Amino acid sequence: MSDATISLPMPRIPGARRRLQDNPVVGHKRVLLAAPRGYCAGVDRAVVAVEKALDLYGAPVYVRKQIVHNVHVVSELEQQGAIFVDEVDEVPPGAHVVFSAHGVSPAVVNAAAARGLQAIDATCPLVTKVHREAVRFSRDDFQILLIGHEGHEEVEGTAGEAPDHVTLVNGPGDVDSIVVDDPDKIVWLSQTTLSVDETMETVRRLRERFPNLQDPPSDDICYATQNRQVAIKKVAEQAELVIVVGSANSSNSVRLVEVALEYGAKAAYRVDYASEIKQEWLDGVASIGVTSGASVPEVLVQEVLDDLAGAGYQDVQEVKTAEEDLMFSLPKELRKDISGKQDARALGGRGR
Repeated sequence: MSDATISLPMPRIPGARRRLQDNPVVGHKRVLLAAPRGYCAGVDRAVVAVEKALDLYGAPVYVRKQIVHNVHVVSELEQQGAIFVDEVDEVPPGAHVVFSAHGVSPAVVNAAAARGLQAIDATCPLVTKVHREAVRFSRDDFQILLIGHEGHEEVEGTAGEAPDHVTLVNGPGDVDSIVVDDPDKIVWLSQTTLSVDETMETVRRLRERFPNLQDPPSDDICYATQNRQVAIKKVAEQAELVIVVGSANSSNSVRLVEVALEYGAKAAYRVDYASEIKQEWLDGVASIGVTSGASVPEVLVQEVLDDLAGAGYQDVQEVKTAEEDLMFSLPKELRKDISGKQDARALGGRGR
């Protein structure tokens, strides 16, 4: 086992809660609360998978990378006995290890098997779909133009399914430098958590260069990412300030800040905790939009609403653009309780 120090960013302890000042503004103070927001089905499944593994097998249960990109969730699971590692060679032979919601490459799966680890795959089913598309198109000898952010765990996992066939496209600015072997045998796939608008702009530019570029069988950007972006677009039209709850390494949370600014918000900020909201952000602001990334538990949003209420923003108006009721089954190893009976949480879906 490697003796290297784990390099994952450690969860930060939230700052001391303080009451924001209720300063006068021109107009009626209100909060526009985006819906949908927060936990998606894939995140819920992954977090429940770690909790259920701890229930069944006891602590410690190891998790490769952060199970989802949220410092609060990681901190809570650590307190319950989860140990987060960078790579499977840091896990004791024979131990239980959970693969994160972002997915892993076949090389990681094989490395875990070689150490005799009892692996539990908590990859979001929507990410797994993209993996299968990569395998299928590589088998048919297509060059895959994978739109995504270099170094992101999901991109590494997808590219690892077909390393000889994948060319990474970080965004529209990469398009002019892309080299293809056969312009009649190329297809695009994407990271599931990207900005919908930017991804479509990248595809548009790719198609200008390569008219025979094929589309994936279905949209790769996940429903939750799209829904949260649609909701914040609606909010941003009416909000002077937008606050996005989510962590810095959460791609979909960072995108929400960008989308809010693009669609009309005068200012937009991302915070992990309500205590990070700065008084000066509220100066002269009557209308505040609030949303959260797909890996954020609702308790963190409620803390933001509580702090804003203390500053006079007590009128909370929900802006709903879609309903979400999708749930995913837990990994097969976790669908029964310790006695062997079907577990009531087999579908996840706690709505945290």
